[in-house]
Amino acid sequence: MNSAPTPEDTPRQAPDAIVRSTRAAALAALLALIALGLAWELWLAPTGSGTLALKVVPLVLCVAGLWRHRMYTFRWLSLLIWLYFMEGVVRATTESGISQALAVVQTLLTIVLFTVSGIYIRWRLRKGAAMAAEKAAAEQKAQAGEARA
Repeated sequence: MNSAPTPEDTPRQAPDAIVRSTRAAALAALLALIALGLAWELWLAPTGSGTLALKVVPLVLCVAGLWRHRMYTFRWLSLLIWLYFMEGVVRATTESGISQALAVVQTLLTIVLFTVSGIYIRWRLRKGAAMAAEKAAAEQKAQAGEARA
């Protein structure tokens, strides 16, 4: 009977160099985006009473998932990041001075984060499919050997 493998059935492997480097780049871009958002709204060019600094809360929630290589976090972050991209583009075209420069930096960080997350997701999916194919081939070979015996 073929059933879906459970986490206990699949051995944990150490992440390869591409997974480690893309995760590191994603974490760096995410932490930079969090720092930028806080600095922008609290010190550099505050708008109002600083409540816009709360916009970084969803990003803070992503840090633990990225640190633990959670594919789900990478996936939903790659969708969430477009809200920050849109804010950066709007503010880059409507504001002036330091706010405009900060908006351009935010836009660039979101593009980097989206790109690196996409590479991470594609690489992990491709690697997972290859591992599943290898496992299925090994199981077929073992079943064929049992049938001959």
